[in-house]
Amino acid sequence: MTADAQQGSDHADAGGEANPDPGVEGEASGSHRLVVLTGMSGAGKSSALNALEDLGYEAVDNLPLALLDALVAGGTLDRPLAVGIDVRTRDFTVSRLLSSLTRLRERPGLDVALVFLDCDDEVLRQRFTETRRRHPLALDRPLSDGLALERTRMAPLRACADVLVDTAHATLGDLKRRLEDQLGLGTVSDGLQIAVVSFGFRHGLPREADLVFDARFLRNPHYVTDLRPLTGRDPAVGAHVEGDPDFGRFWSALVALLDVVLPRQGGEGKSYLTVAVGCTGGRHRSVLLAERLGVWLRDQGRRVSVRHRDLEAGTTAL
Repeated sequence: MTADAQQGSDHADAGGEANPDPGVEGEASGSHRLVVLTGMSGAGKSSALNALEDLGYEAVDNLPLALLDALVAGGTLDRPLAVGIDVRTRDFTVSRLLSSLTRLRERPGLDVALVFLDCDDEVLRQRFTETRRRHPLALDRPLSDGLALERTRMAPLRACADVLVDTAHATLGDLKRRLEDQLGLGTVSDGLQIAVVSFGFRHGLPREADLVFDARFLRNPHYVTDLRPLTGRDPAVGAHVEGDPDFGRFWSALVALLDVVLPRQGGEGKSYLTVAVGCTGGRHRSVLLAERLGVWLRDQGRRVSVRHRDLEAGTTAL
């Protein structure tokens, strides 16, 4: 089931109000959390709202922009709040939403995160075809034209999003885990939240990646019969890849670069960063490096999550 199998439905009733996560209710730091969910129609906004509600957020879909400021006025939020806003929202314009976010971020004690949900147009076309729903900007034009128009309109929001989530290969469980990881387990983050993602180039780049590193030049365990069915989590694969004569220099250069980049990213006020490591199929080399990066980042005192996109998707490496 895709993350947007029910993209056209209203916010679903999960059988009563979700119990707030004790880790988010009350916000121990004294701050309140507001997550604004937006993105391409069909990319999974309703599913993402359901996921955040399960994580203890109060969820509101298609809130008129004129009411957004009033909803959080006075900092009286009892629980973290997630609000879904897109091209269907009454009085929606990109500039108006950006202006609202600027005002809200100036409020003391309010932590605001903009999450943009996206996937490629072919997946979106398939979802609209399967659900037989009309795209909101394609009521009098072909679906492809509506998608193109929406992508152009939403580009400024995508460019300034704090978190970018590619839902093309995501199940509902995947979507919940990604939001939980990238939003810091529902807590207000003091510092940079880093997501490390392994992937296979043959399956496409992760759309949410901020930094991409290519490991295809290293020894490929796929061509060793005993190693082929294993993954980068297995010690034998690690020993094989790390035995490459250039592995040591590459690793040293990689962490030295991150030593420079990460403090600057945090210093620029960025709250979320996705580091992607790719090999051919996303099973061996990239998985090993992502795991090693996760350990190294934790040792540096960083807040980090590690995800193996194509390993978890069950794809095979070549």
